[in-house]
Amino acid sequence: MADPEENNQIYWHTPQIRGIIPLDDRFKVSKNLRRLYKSNKFDLFINRDFEAVIRKCAELRNDDTWISEEIIDAYTALHHEGFAHSFEAYLNGELVGGLYGVSIRKAFFGESMFHTVTDASKVALVFLVEFLREKNFKLLDTQYLNPHIAQFGAYEIPHQEYLKLLEQAIE
Repeated sequence: MADPEENNQIYWHTPQIRGIIPLDDRFKVSKNLRRLYKSNKFDLFINRDFEAVIRKCAELRNDDTWISEEIIDAYTALHHEGFAHSFEAYLNGELVGGLYGVSIRKAFFGESMFHTVTDASKVALVFLVEFLREKNFKLLDTQYLNPHIAQFGAYEIPHQEYLKLLEQAIE
């Protein structure tokens, strides 16, 4: 993370209680969102414009963002190396929602998401989960639990339990 109060100094952050999104049947999608997802209102892509996604995430946050230029550069480099990925929703050719994160073996570490059209980020999240299920991923890490992801069945686990899941996902 970059700390805006410390001249955007980058530091490693490891929460002791970790938020994760289940990849099994505990992942919850409302009937309306499922209908929207299946309607193909949004065109969905992976890695079509990674840098635009991370920049939109930085731009649209309400607080002082931890997504500094150094973070953008680092994640873009990870993307070019094949580790960081974006899941994107377009409407009429315009990027209107998405998320990005890092993938290591069978673990995906979600970093941030954005939307400029209602439900676009939710559709991108469903797209991500469908992709991870298809590829037999074991872990979708969100770092923290918030009301937005809690509606999908996300929950918190202690650090030691998280480390066990992480080990299984990257072995």
